[in-house]
Amino acid sequence: MRSVSISVTEASRNFADCINRSRYQGTTFILHKNGVAVARLVPEGKFKKEQDLERVPMVAERPVEEPSPGQLEPTNPPQPRAIW
Repeated sequence: MRSVSISVTEASRNFADCINRSRYQGTTFILHKNGVAVARLVPEGKFKKEQDLERVPMVAERPVEEPSPGQLEPTNPPQPRAIW
């Protein structure tokens, strides 16, 4: 079983291939966004329990920042466009 590091964009463009390689070849994919590991695609059955997954180290970990109230509301909401 091998691990492959790919970007989130590459994984989304080749999602079916990643799923098939994970299922049939046992490949684990580490997904990166902006150079930071954010997710892992692991073959089913590789880990028996959820606790086993917690023991697998991520390549890099970054704390999640909560959005401020101003980030939740758009400053300039989109205006409706005329069709004609």
